[in-house]
Amino acid sequence: MLSHARIWAAIDRLAERYGLSASGLARKSGLDATSFNRSKRTSPDGRDRWPSTESVAKILNATGASLDEFMRLVDPGVGGMKTTIPLIGLTQAGAGRVFTEDGMPTGGPGWEEVEFPDLSNEKVFALEVQGDSMEPLYRDGDVLIVSPTASVRKGDRVVVRTKDGEVTAKEVKRRTAKSLELRALNEEHPDRTIPMKDVAWVARVMWARQ
Repeated sequence: MLSHARIWAAIDRLAERYGLSASGLARKSGLDATSFNRSKRTSPDGRDRWPSTESVAKILNATGASLDEFMRLVDPGVGGMKTTIPLIGLTQAGAGRVFTEDGMPTGGPGWEEVEFPDLSNEKVFALEVQGDSMEPLYRDGDVLIVSPTASVRKGDRVVVRTKDGEVTAKEVKRRTAKSLELRALNEEHPDRTIPMKDVAWVARVMWARQ
C-alpha cells in the first residue's frame, strides 16, 4: 500500500541516488528549494502534505529516472502500481454531455483508457492533444493527464471547458471571482479572458505523456 511516508522516502532515495540533497533535487526540478524540506511534509496542524503528481513528474524529468524506477523506490513490491483512467480527445471533450458537474468524464462504451500511476486521491483523466494550439510545449498526439479537482494558481497550465462546450488549453495569467485570464501556449493564438459565469470547469495539467 502506498503511504505518505513511503512517497517522501522515495523522493529522498531518488535524490541520494543522483547525488543530490532534497533541496538540490527541488532546485534541479525547477521547484522552490524548500519544497521537499521535512518541515513542509506536514501542515502546522499536523496533517500530511503529499507531493503533487506534477512535482513527481518534474523530478522524473530532471533526473531522467523512469516512473517504474521511482515506484520501486516507493515500494519494491508495488512494481509500478497503476490504475486506468479515461482518455478522450480535446475535440470530443467539447461535444455532447460527456462530463459530470465536477468536470469528470461520464465514460461509456467504446471509450479508450490509459494506465496512470496511482499516486494520490486526486481525480484525473487523460486528454489527447489535437492540432497545434499548444505547440511548442505540447504537440498533436501528446496525452495530458489533467485534474479538475486540483488547485489552480498563476502560471499553471490548464484545460478550460466553457458552459457552451468550448474547450481551450492555455496558461493561467490571473483568476478572480469574476474572470479567468489565460495566456496562449502558442504565440500564434490569442490570449483569452473568460467570465467565470461562463466556465464549466478548469482542469490543471498534472502530467504530459509525449
